[in-house]
Amino acid sequence: MNLLQKRLPEFSIFFIVATIAFFTGCNKLDTTNIGSDLIPEVDNVTTFADTLDIVTSMGAFEGSLVDSTTLGLTENYVIGKTNDPMMGGTDARLFLQLKPSFYPYFIGTAALDTITAIDSVVLCLSYRSFYGDSTQPVTFIVDEVSGTAHGEWDSLYLSTNGALSLRTIRYAPAVSQVLSVPKQVDIRRMEDYVKVGKKDTVNNQIRIKLTDAFRNQLFAGDSALSGNGIFYSDSLFRDFTNGFAIRVLSGNALVYVNASDAKTRLELHYKKKNGGPVDTVYSTFQFNTGFSGGSVSRSAIANKIERTRNPLPSGDQELYLQTTPGTFANVFIPELTTMSNRIVHRAEIFIEQIPDPITDNIFKACNFLYLDLLDTGATVKYKPIYYDLNPGVFYDPDFKTQRAPYFPSNAEVDFDYFGGYLREKTDATGPHSYYTFNVTRHVQQILTKRTYNYRMRIFPAHSFRYTQYDPLQIPYRNPIALGRVKVGGGNHPIPEYRMKMRMVYSVIK
Repeated sequence: MNLLQKRLPEFSIFFIVATIAFFTGCNKLDTTNIGSDLIPEVDNVTTFADTLDIVTSMGAFEGSLVDSTTLGLTENYVIGKTNDPMMGGTDARLFLQLKPSFYPYFIGTAALDTITAIDSVVLCLSYRSFYGDSTQPVTFIVDEVSGTAHGEWDSLYLSTNGALSLRTIRYAPAVSQVLSVPKQVDIRRMEDYVKVGKKDTVNNQIRIKLTDAFRNQLFAGDSALSGNGIFYSDSLFRDFTNGFAIRVLSGNALVYVNASDAKTRLELHYKKKNGGPVDTVYSTFQFNTGFSGGSVSRSAIANKIERTRNPLPSGDQELYLQTTPGTFANVFIPELTTMSNRIVHRAEIFIEQIPDPITDNIFKACNFLYLDLLDTGATVKYKPIYYDLNPGVFYDPDFKTQRAPYFPSNAEVDFDYFGGYLREKTDATGPHSYYTFNVTRHVQQILTKRTYNYRMRIFPAHSFRYTQYDPLQIPYRNPIALGRVKVGGGNHPIPEYRMKMRMVYSVIK
């Protein structure tokens, strides 16, 4: 007899006992297992459906809710300017260091190369995508980060009394002289290949030629072997140039670039000779992530994103949701407080876009929304929603024992179950986007265990923190600053646009 056959009687007894316990112990419903995607048909005899009203208001990450977002080394950073008729203006600036990969450094492919002529120095950025109006050219310009405090402006590490902390996307270092003339870029043609040097070609790269004065200073410092040049050590090179500040003078788009990609580099173009014919070549300085170790310090980087936001509505009828650094909706479902116990097959929040056919084609809706709970207490703080982020992984939003994480491990949100992602449909109001959140297990807990009916927050997150538990930032799915959407509040005059919760349930007898 195999193991399965031996365990069949034991399993049968367990199944009978579990079934009796389910139907007789109505106040002991397992809220982590009830509420699946297998929804019974609504027949108004055993299974019913109700639509619950939602009270909404508008909020922004300002004042006591100042956004604390930081960016990682390998993320896409943003540069650009936009003027959105709905949300207002955005100005994003990038600051980064590009440096040699070793010291003492020499310009050339060998230490004994002779530089016979210098041509140009070009700042290159690895282009990834854009947000906004691609029909208008984007005009870039480069400044120099001022001062010689080598790492103090870095967004990732800031030493304060020996402790390490973080700069946020609201921080920018000071800048000094201009290092380039304005460079106009047609972002619709970023996939076109351009020639680099004699043989190479490249696409998806923004190329900004720096001034002849900066070029001359850079090449004049190539005396590393004597110990006196700027290429003798990392410290001497950073004394010469503390970094580049890239900003946009005109345009109506945000451009996304990646600093750690090989296409982001400083190109030094020149002619050299080493016992043979003169050759036209170029050398590159890149962004050093520090992952490979070595004597070269990690390059500094920062991204300043500033919003000049238009006045926001109250949120009762309309909500303007903007991706980090952005805005949020306050949400409350009062009926859940007094609703009787029942078996909840599905509880789903519906969020409907109010479309604008003109601006929506330029400023797209957010890819993802996130929902969490306003915790009780004297201070304003939030925590994850119970159960529904990922019903297959146990987590504890109250972090009571710290034996279980307060958030699903590795930030594993089950989007197929939880929702929150952008969807498209056509109904009586025409084609538009919408979002849904599955909150079935959380609602079941409120109705069965009479737990607190929390107010909620909905926002298009790039990332977020629950600092009462851990200072670490939890990543989400939206690129920084990308996306905004106008959605209906709980009291919108057109019923189809109202934010609401639809519940499918069975009455417990």
